[in-house]
Amino acid sequence: MERESRFPRWLRRGARGAAAGAAAALAREELLLAAARAGLPLAPAAHPQGYGCSCERIGCPTPGRHPVSLAWQTQATTDPEQILRWLRADPEANFITATGRAHDVLDLPADAGHAALERLASAGTEVGPVAVADPDRMLFFTATRGTPDDEDEWWPCALDCHPETVDEHPGLRWHCRGSYVLVPPSRVPSGTEGGVRWLRGPEHPLPEPLALLDALTEACGNLAAAADQEAPRGSGQAAGSSFRPWRAQAGPLQGA
Repeated sequence: MERESRFPRWLRRGARGAAAGAAAALAREELLLAAARAGLPLAPAAHPQGYGCSCERIGCPTPGRHPVSLAWQTQATTDPEQILRWLRADPEANFITATGRAHDVLDLPADAGHAALERLASAGTEVGPVAVADPDRMLFFTATRGTPDDEDEWWPCALDCHPETVDEHPGLRWHCRGSYVLVPPSRVPSGTEGGVRWLRGPEHPLPEPLALLDALTEACGNLAAAADQEAPRGSGQAAGSSFRPWRAQAGPLQGA
């Protein structure tokens, strides 16, 4: 009798777990398709496996945070059927969005991002999609400056960031041509809370990047100044000295 009384409870728990897993998979699918409908080109990325990466590269420097294919720039698409095929082939895959085609991303420390959001809200500035990338970054999605009709009109910026130069931009990063970011919902390796999730969804129109840049650079500068003040005296280098704020200007900027 004891076995008979326990079995239905076990069966019900399994059914509830399966239903919850199916609902989570459907919700994730809908979020990715919503991003594609908003014009964000997507491509599959590696996903976390414990504390490591599904790419199985020993010492992967960015576990769960890089594209699966080296051809991600040409592979990225908004085609919902292709995105569903990728999902069904690897339901655990993260996804990246290729920047510089339909949109750019301004990527900054999360503390500075929250401060910038408050300033933008108080000024009545329209803000587009915003994502939180745990543990410590915030992503502002904007219109792109990277696809002019005349190639000579494209202008580089000292903030331009590519996958191989990300460590050179501890403050504000501008993901434009040849770069990418993880798109929500994406998971990060075990030991890191959260993941990549929308704070403001992709249904919001993309603003012009220069409309946000002053607020973002000021927030990063304030964060760096606060870190400088907190750095121990005589340490030889201030905590925030690796970041130099940049101000938006009227004309194109040349890369540093």
